[in-house]
Amino acid sequence: MSHPHLELTNVGIDFPTEKGLFCALQNVNLKIDKGEFVSLIGHSGCGKSTVLNIVAGLHQATAGGVILDGREVTEPGPERAVVFQNHSLLPWLSCYENVELAVHQVFKGSKSRQEMRDWIDHNLALVQMTHARDKRPGEISGGMKQRIGIARALAMQPKVLLMDEPFGALDALTRAHLQDSLMEIHAELGNTVIMITHDVDEAVLLSDRIVMMSNGPAATVGDILKVELERPRERMALAHASQYHAYRAAVLEFLYQRQQRPAA
Repeated sequence: MSHPHLELTNVGIDFPTEKGLFCALQNVNLKIDKGEFVSLIGHSGCGKSTVLNIVAGLHQATAGGVILDGREVTEPGPERAVVFQNHSLLPWLSCYENVELAVHQVFKGSKSRQEMRDWIDHNLALVQMTHARDKRPGEISGGMKQRIGIARALAMQPKVLLMDEPFGALDALTRAHLQDSLMEIHAELGNTVIMITHDVDEAVLLSDRIVMMSNGPAATVGDILKVELERPRERMALAHASQYHAYRAAVLEFLYQRQQRPAA
């Protein structure tokens, strides 16, 4: 019997506060297959980022745990790369050098200097940023910065790509372009992606499954929606597809009901 690529089992976490322990998550169970694109969605404060941080190894679960390829996750590691809403690039380094930092960290000793240079250029090309390789973050747009952040994460060759609202701060057109790029990259690489989003359309467009979180405190998985839209997905074609709108309505209904009856 094959085991899931990534498994969260009875994950819970408490944070100390002045009034005692605050239970942020409780009994979060989730199995994710290799190559699957999973979105986490829910109202603010429902623990989406906390789940992501536990998978990243940035938080330690108080209860339960995370298993990736048969090994327990207890700390950060290059097999789990994170892309945040804030690009977090070093402003004094060029785009190339920002990616180079991650590549050196992961591949020093296993790749030659020339192989590392080729690998950096390959990942910049993957996100269509070869033309800006020598520019610094202050010289490029917000969307370009996020492309470099994605290139840096992909260059680590992670087993799981973790994305925390990566397009949340971008204008609608730039966001759409990056969503399309992400779909192309995912199709080419077949990597496992977990993405947090507040955008229902984004979740339906990109995901194989949408994990809908209940409201906190003691947030958990409220429901999981399987998105059975054929790939590759064309944004304009889906705009008129009844199945797309049915998925969208199902997510909105869940979010609306949780908002109306948060204790449910």
